[in-house]
Amino acid sequence: MTATRNDVSIITLNGKTPQIHDSAFIAPGCRIIGDVTIGPESSIWYNCVVRAEVNRIVIGARSNIQDGSIIHCDGPVLGVPDGFPTLIGDDVLIGHNVLLHGCILEDRAFVGLSATVMNGAVIEGDAMLAAGAMLTQGKRIESRQLWAGSPARFVRELDDAAVMSMRMGVAHYVQNAKAHAAALANG
Repeated sequence: MTATRNDVSIITLNGKTPQIHDSAFIAPGCRIIGDVTIGPESSIWYNCVVRAEVNRIVIGARSNIQDGSIIHCDGPVLGVPDGFPTLIGDDVLIGHNVLLHGCILEDRAFVGLSATVMNGAVIEGDAMLAAGAMLTQGKRIESRQLWAGSPARFVRELDDAAVMSMRMGVAHYVQNAKAHAAALANG
């Protein structure tokens, strides 16, 4: 099955149809393929690709995937029989042009503009990967840490103001998605 609405492609592949909550915002130009689950009030912004033909991708509630981002996963490999699903928790901020591949972003994680997160990497809650950074395979950013660079390395601990700013960003994107959905509905 392939469904197209508002220039959005929702494609069933290998018997798996994307499951998208009714309150999620999917912007025009998006391609959502295969074993994908998108939670309530999440937003997938313009021209994103979320492709899960060899494993699964789960995006929790109120998370946002900003314009031009690509999310993929990886199937079983030697020593990793379950492969690398991409699991994104609740209230996660993903910047523009981000590449996520077979990684885990826990609740309230933040990934900056044009960053890359590779197979088996984990970003814990209230942690941040800086813009343009590359978190290489199997690395873990612990809660309230900021990592930057390519390859990414620990920079500093995040203070309360930085954590609160990330939480405000989540609320902003939930409201912004509603505004864009209304504008698109009104033509």
